[in-house]
Amino acid sequence: MSYAFVFPGQGSQSVGMLSELAVQHKVVTDVYAQASEVLGYDLWNLVQNDADGKLNQTDVTQPAMLAAGIAVYRALGKSKELAPAFMAGHSLGEYTALVASGVMTLEQGIELVAERGRLMQTAVAPGEGAMAAVLGLEDEQVVAVCEQAEGIVEAVNFNSPGQVVIAGYKAAVDQAMKLAEEAGASRVVPLAVSVPSHCSLMKPAADKLAEKLQAMQLNMPQVPVLHNVNFSQAGSTDEIKELLVQQLYRPVQWVKTVNAMKEQGVDGLYELGPGKVLMGLNRRIDRKMGMQAVFDEATLEKALSSL
Repeated sequence: MSYAFVFPGQGSQSVGMLSELAVQHKVVTDVYAQASEVLGYDLWNLVQNDADGKLNQTDVTQPAMLAAGIAVYRALGKSKELAPAFMAGHSLGEYTALVASGVMTLEQGIELVAERGRLMQTAVAPGEGAMAAVLGLEDEQVVAVCEQAEGIVEAVNFNSPGQVVIAGYKAAVDQAMKLAEEAGASRVVPLAVSVPSHCSLMKPAADKLAEKLQAMQLNMPQVPVLHNVNFSQAGSTDEIKELLVQQLYRPVQWVKTVNAMKEQGVDGLYELGPGKVLMGLNRRIDRKMGMQAVFDEATLEKALSSL
């Protein structure tokens, strides 16, 4: 079997995530301890006992989710030699894939996504941006709806056939939601997010992220990583940096990423990290492709038996 590892992004986090896995695998808390040293606060304690709702702040969510994906990946790797054909991640998950594939260290990844979160948070004033999921329309219909609305609203996540996320200024998103319903969408769901990701409003954040990336020493991946922007591998570390900058303000092409892996012989996907979001999307992209989510001891053992 040719398989790939995929990593989820923001939205899959939950208080207490990976707690069961941590009991059996010390590597989980080891990863969070490494992340905590970079961040200057106890990330594992926050993830397990989040009394103040900080886990859903994007500058906390991003390092918490990156650490979660790497923790699961390392727990798998301690029990079995891993040989994925590809790696990819959805939005923030792309950074997890890059750490797992050796492009950057865990410490570099944690520092980078924490800064990415801060930059995104400050790019648009609180309450001015919004995102929504549009279900039941063709991609082209969603793009057309955004073009009809007044103000900045764009199709930003092509998640699965019939599920596209839009983002932009709140007033424009609200108008696009109504237009989508009029166009025949089966559901239009506002998302509980603090920033409008992957749209042109993130360009100022992307420019500052570019400065941060420029100073970083990266490696070429040990396992091919497909990027969100062009669903392809990068040919150089400079291209990796450019694709990460573009990813902040250009759409996540998840359907095309999964199909690109399939076209290159991948017949099984493993989602490493909390939740089953990508599993759900991938079922709608290609039901015949084998899929497993790995997030606790039972799913880890199941994955080890099939790898």
